[in-house]
Amino acid sequence: MKTAFVTGATSGIGRAVAIGMAQAGYGVYAVGRSRSALEELRATQGGITPIAVDVTDRDALETVVNGLDIDVLVNNAGMMPPLGNFADTAIEDIDAALEVNLSAVILLTRLVVPKMRERGSGHILFTGSMAAHVAFPNLAVYSATKAGIAGFAAGLRADMSPHGVRVTEIVPGRVETGLYKDILDAKAREAMYAATKAVQPEDIAQMVLAVLNLPEWANVSRFDIVPTRPTSPSGSK
Repeated sequence: MKTAFVTGATSGIGRAVAIGMAQAGYGVYAVGRSRSALEELRATQGGITPIAVDVTDRDALETVVNGLDIDVLVNNAGMMPPLGNFADTAIEDIDAALEVNLSAVILLTRLVVPKMRERGSGHILFTGSMAAHVAFPNLAVYSATKAGIAGFAAGLRADMSPHGVRVTEIVPGRVETGLYKDILDAKAREAMYAATKAVQPEDIAQMVLAVLNLPEWANVSRFDIVPTRPTSPSGSK
């Protein structure tokens, strides 16, 4: 049985991907900070092993990963700093975004990829964002972290492709998840999704499985997934 290590699996895209991969026959290590949410996920879907760990805890993460053989790594965990003009952004929010969205992702990938290179197979996916490729106001730090992911994914692909390891950047536009739950109130979130039907986390999970099901000689380096009826050219809002 092939295995997948999915971070940010307690909700949204990560949860949908974990469920979809388990249903497709993968043994899924579902990673997140909330032990109760992970236990609920395991009760909902068989084939899932919950791992409660903070991806920014380097020692704990290394201890977990060193004992596993991972065929597919889905780097999905992320956070959205408070929206606002960059000049007003708190330094602690900048630090948190850089640590969760970029540094932890690079570290985890470094822990996993040597075994993939040795085996000559594996697939690493990153949940990026349209904000990495299109400029938006009030998102400078978030955009920077996701642009970093885009650059890292491209460089990693160049390093790993000679060894048969595939790399894919997932580039969502507007997705209906809880990403904004801590920085927007319920009314604002409702208004955000009112204009058009947003992409659902399960839609992204379907695309991930489609990419994984390609033959080993074919790699989707990046896929953009946006609403059919966007309210902006990028499909992100």
